[in-house]
Amino acid sequence: MNRVIVSGRMTNDPELRYLASGAGVATFIVATNERRDESAPLPIERQEHVPVVAWDRLGIVCGEVLAKGAQVLIEGRLQTRQWDDDRGSRHWKTEVVATSVEVLSSPARRRQFDKALETEAAKGRAE
Repeated sequence: MNRVIVSGRMTNDPELRYLASGAGVATFIVATNERRDESAPLPIERQEHVPVVAWDRLGIVCGEVLAKGAQVLIEGRLQTRQWDDDRGSRHWKTEVVATSVEVLSSPARRRQFDKALETEAAKGRAE
């Protein structure tokens, strides 16, 4: 099973682009905070910056509605891609491919996000 749940704040505005096929894809980073050893005089905090990619209608809505600083809950799966650059160096990138996104930071933004998802879903049914 490959299932990931990440909660945190977006560190950048989503980058929305469209493929030649017309599919939308949004990419952004979510910063998570983890506190360890709460009993220590100075608890250890660790922050992770998790790359997220959202495809199709979910990606379009993320790209159009979400913004830096939004607190989100992402569900999805881990994916690692690899490629060779022009100099022949191999690169890897592990990211979360979002299957659902929930806005936690603001009720108004959550309603806007949910309404945009409904609108995109209706477009899909009409096609």
